[in-house]
Amino acid sequence: MSYKSYHQPNRLFAGITLLTALLSLSLTACQSTSSTNLVQGSRYETTTQASSNRSIDKQEVARVRTSLAAQYIRKNELDTAQRQLEKAFAADSRYAPAYDMMGVLLQQEGSRLNLEKADYYFKQAIKLDPEFEQARNNYGVYLSQMQRYAEAAEQFEIAGSALGYEGRIGALENLGRTYLQLNDRPAAATAFLRALDGNRNSLIAHIELVDLLLEQQRVPQAQRLYDETLMLVQNQSSSPRLLLQGIKLAAAQNDKATRHQLAQQLLSAYPLSEEAKQLKTWLNNPEASWQ
Repeated sequence: MSYKSYHQPNRLFAGITLLTALLSLSLTACQSTSSTNLVQGSRYETTTQASSNRSIDKQEVARVRTSLAAQYIRKNELDTAQRQLEKAFAADSRYAPAYDMMGVLLQQEGSRLNLEKADYYFKQAIKLDPEFEQARNNYGVYLSQMQRYAEAAEQFEIAGSALGYEGRIGALENLGRTYLQLNDRPAAATAFLRALDGNRNSLIAHIELVDLLLEQQRVPQAQRLYDETLMLVQNQSSSPRLLLQGIKLAAAQNDKATRHQLAQQLLSAYPLSEEAKQLKTWLNNPEASWQ
């Protein structure tokens, strides 16, 4: 089960063109992100009269270094990203996005020692800025990876309740999947419905809710959501999970032709998938419930 993590906080990135003016060191910068991801200004900037140009410059250095680190992380150049973040901390030791990014970096490296270290950096980002929703979502992803699901749900709930946060729908999707791990189906359904309320095109919420409705034998509602899901993916190949959902719906409505067609498609296209295994088990014993 995958969770949505955000390696690159949109609000923290100023243009890479600031680098020459702000840094005296010679750097080899990777290609900058799209303009939609390079948001000028943030509430981390010092804007009071008492702030010196030097303190503003330090914040800008931290911002640019963190931006570069995010790009290196996406390229899996983790050692280079580490060095950029160390320079971000040296410039501004209270720059919360740098701590969040370090947590992401250590999590991506994945060794036991670095996974343990990541916890501190995510916590520090949130301590420095309790309203940093993206850090909360990323920390939730980390906690889920560590199977600390109850703690993860707390972080996703906070991020998913923050109106105006760009990643809010993803946080709600993560919240629903976390509740599934906790075997709390009603809470999971509520989270996915909240995601749909915020974005009717949430594919994850559609797919998860179809399964939850099928478990409750609410076939008409599941069919409507399934039809919506097919419209969302109309130009893409059906996944084994979608095919199996279609088979279950067809079987529940005694639509033998559709069931046979989708079963053939699943077994042909994804013969080694877990969904194909479930289908074969069910075909051998149609009276049994789906596993």
